[in-house]
Amino acid sequence: MLGKEFYQSDSLLMLTAIIWGSAFVAQRVGMSYVGPLTFNGIRFALGTIVLLPLVRWRNQQQRVASSLQRTSLAWQGLWGGGLAGLMLFSGASLQQIGLVYTTAGKAGFITGLYVIIVPLMGLFLGQWPGWGGWVGACIATIGLYLLSMTEAWTFAPGDLWVLFGAFFWAAHVLALSWLSPRMERMKLACTQYAVCSVLSLLGACFTETITLDAIKGAIIPILYGGVLSVGIAYTLQVVAQRHAPPTHAAIILSLEAVFAALAGWLVLGEILSLRGLIGCMFMFTGMLSALLWS
Repeated sequence: MLGKEFYQSDSLLMLTAIIWGSAFVAQRVGMSYVGPLTFNGIRFALGTIVLLPLVRWRNQQQRVASSLQRTSLAWQGLWGGGLAGLMLFSGASLQQIGLVYTTAGKAGFITGLYVIIVPLMGLFLGQWPGWGGWVGACIATIGLYLLSMTEAWTFAPGDLWVLFGAFFWAAHVLALSWLSPRMERMKLACTQYAVCSVLSLLGACFTETITLDAIKGAIIPILYGGVLSVGIAYTLQVVAQRHAPPTHAAIILSLEAVFAALAGWLVLGEILSLRGLIGCMFMFTGMLSALLWS
């Protein structure tokens, strides 16, 4: 039976997909100035800063808890956030690196394959998404192909990087579905951002050239990606996955490709073809299948 919390989670996941989709434009623009690891390192650092006041507020609320309870919550947040942060770093970095060597359309499609990877990986964890989840995931994947793959298929060097990243995105969705109901969500979110930021900046120091002028040139995309995409959207994902099944969450989050296409149309003047519109319809149909046949 679908409850109030179920629909609230769906609403938060939909808002997350909208923000992520619009942020895809900012990511592409930011990559014109700084390297992928530098971009991710700075934007996840901003996301950490945005969330710190909420974490402090939650700490003040928990002062009534015993010292043992506070210590337990702190350790849970550290190891859970560290695990989620490692997966987040791997998925985000591989995606950003792949974007250097492949087209945005192919990168969007290959990344979105986590919508079908999530239920497949979930089987190894004893999770059955239900027939509605399977049907919805397959329909959404078809829609994603129609929306993203507008050119002839050729396997570019960046495609493999993005494909590896899709597996880490799927693992991240599954991890949050397990961690979010068991841990303090603000600490979990903040810790994963901090871990992802540190790992990204360490990698950037060894593989990329970081200059103040380049960062200034990319400041608007970085701010958008840090405050909205990370600070708000990723936090909404953590909160929403407390009640959303993994496959269900993956299907709704995959709609970021639809909103990315719409953002490209509104901001960059890109044309959304009839094929792309049909793909959007397929993806929304997949979401409704998972929602109504769950």
